[in-house]
Amino acid sequence: MLRKLAVLLGAVAVMSLTGCGYNDLQRQDEGIKAAWSEVVNQYQRRADLVPNLVNTVKGYAAQEADVLTAVTNARAGVGAIKATPELVNDPAAFQKFQQAQGELTSALSRLLVVAENYPNLKSDALFRDLQSQLEGTENRITVARKRYIDSVQAFNSTVRSFPTNLTAMLFRMEVKPNFTVANEAAISAPPKVDFGKPPAKQ
Repeated sequence: MLRKLAVLLGAVAVMSLTGCGYNDLQRQDEGIKAAWSEVVNQYQRRADLVPNLVNTVKGYAAQEADVLTAVTNARAGVGAIKATPELVNDPAAFQKFQQAQGELTSALSRLLVVAENYPNLKSDALFRDLQSQLEGTENRITVARKRYIDSVQAFNSTVRSFPTNLTAMLFRMEVKPNFTVANEAAISAPPKVDFGKPPAKQ
């Protein structure tokens, strides 16, 4: 008798999930995972460009050791973080991921500014191809981040809304960290890679 009652209560509970936002939470959570995967893919694409970019610059500007080292170290910092889907549930780990990517963005920006001082480097075919790939990748990163931000905002709104907040509480679904405003301003501005015009003479 107790077993039948338990089965009946379980069936009622499962049927009630469709009306309390459980399915929406699951769907949105899967959307976040997909969006996060794309963010990671694009950041990895950028990281993969760094060794060739550094080596190309080194061929013309080996004396810029500090800048080249900063880019290499920043890339290593990015690579040290395992950007798994679980990372989006850990605010502290997510913050470290943001910081590492921000440091690489900053280091790449300094590297490209240095390139302004080397006309032969700017005219090198490989360098121009790499800068074009970097620019395209930065644009893809911006799009991927926007999709992720939108997905997290939708999920967090559902988690906080009644009655789905009760379902979220029951299944321990908490709001997920998102890219911060300050971080967004820093990272969403891609490094300047347009070397079409020479710098103005002072």
